[in-house]
Amino acid sequence: MDYKAKLREYIDLNNLQAEHFEFEASCHTVEEAAKAVNASIDELVKNVCLISEDGRLIVAIVKGEDRVSTSRVGKILNTERPRLANADEILRYTGYPAGGVPSFGYPAIFLIDTKVTESAHVYTGGGTPNSLVKISTAELLKANKGQVVRVRK
Repeated sequence: MDYKAKLREYIDLNNLQAEHFEFEASCHTVEEAAKAVNASIDELVKNVCLISEDGRLIVAIVKGEDRVSTSRVGKILNTERPRLANADEILRYTGYPAGGVPSFGYPAIFLIDTKVTESAHVYTGGGTPNSLVKISTAELLKANKGQVVRVRK
């Protein structure tokens, strides 16, 4: 499957104002991604995929240096603490491989940490471990219809 093409098509079909970048080097880690786009870690977000006890996909979006509090996520959704999704579940639920998951483009409960919205734009997964998408935070909220709440530790 051409995950980059799939994401570009989603961006085009939904008229999203976003730039897609592809690199030779890996962008799997926040550090690698920051180096690839010559940006600070503060400009990158990670999409932490979680599974609720009733099997729903929850995507907690946090700044690159932050960690997700699963207990906060559970309280926000009034449910038990969710667990981390494994690589097979990430691909099945999102349609993208781990390390390349974008912050939009598939059905999920999206929770965007409040610190993310302090930035004018962010870099998120671009569909593969060697691609990224640059998107304004306003456009990101439009794209995933997420809830802005504190999910970081």
